[in-house]
Amino acid sequence: MKTLLSRMVDSLGKCLTPECARRLLNLKADRRVQARVDYLADKCNEGALTSHERSEYESYVRFGTFVALLKSKARLLLKSEGQYAPTRIRRRK
Repeated sequence: MKTLLSRMVDSLGKCLTPECARRLLNLKADRRVQARVDYLADKCNEGALTSHERSEYESYVRFGTFVALLKSKARLLLKSEGQYAPTRIRRRK
């Protein structure tokens, strides 16, 4: 049985054009947002989040999961059209 999130991503994935897929794959958080997520992730790992911070962090994680699934659909679309060449993933230090 598919989850609601999976069904939503499948529906959105069907709307992607190759151009939209390429643009989606280039999306990333701006520095300020990424810095906030990193800060909250560190506090989470230390077990030091307030309830408000935990709620905020969980929202970022859920959104990140959703975007990652959409990007996966974008890669599949581009691969099926012979337009996808994987790039190396840069790890944060």
